[in-house]
Amino acid sequence: MSNELFNLDRFDSAILSVLAEDGRISITDLARRIGLSKSPTQARLRRLEESGVILGYRALLDPIRLGLDHVAFVEVRLNDTREAALRAFNLAVAKVPEIEQAHMIASHFDYLIKVRTRNMSEYRRFLGEVISTLPHVASTSTYVAMEAVKETMLADTA
Repeated sequence: MSNELFNLDRFDSAILSVLAEDGRISITDLARRIGLSKSPTQARLRRLEESGVILGYRALLDPIRLGLDHVAFVEVRLNDTREAALRAFNLAVAKVPEIEQAHMIASHFDYLIKVRTRNMSEYRRFLGEVISTLPHVASTSTYVAMEAVKETMLADTA
């Protein structure tokens, strides 16, 4: 899978738009919705999957209904920013399910991570036992979200 941009025509864009709304749609219904027959729709879908434009299909879960309504954004400063240290931190973060997002930032800190837990006491334990023990963490600063005003995924904007 390459990182090259994939040129989308109107049918490819239509496929992505429909799948963003309903990832479980049948090929027959997808073909009808985009205005192509089943075979070319199936071929286009396979090409979008094989090229990595479509990364997969999954269920969207409501974290609030699952009791995971505590969201914290954590600034993380590392004590070493050489490539090996960054790689070690990245690999460790990728293994932690409570970390929903992690972004390397060009700022006075190195990473901004989004953490979702059940409540403040669980977050406090998580901060001390997990985040603080990640490779090369020197310091953290936490910002607790009071309300999600907008949370979308790329599929929501297609």
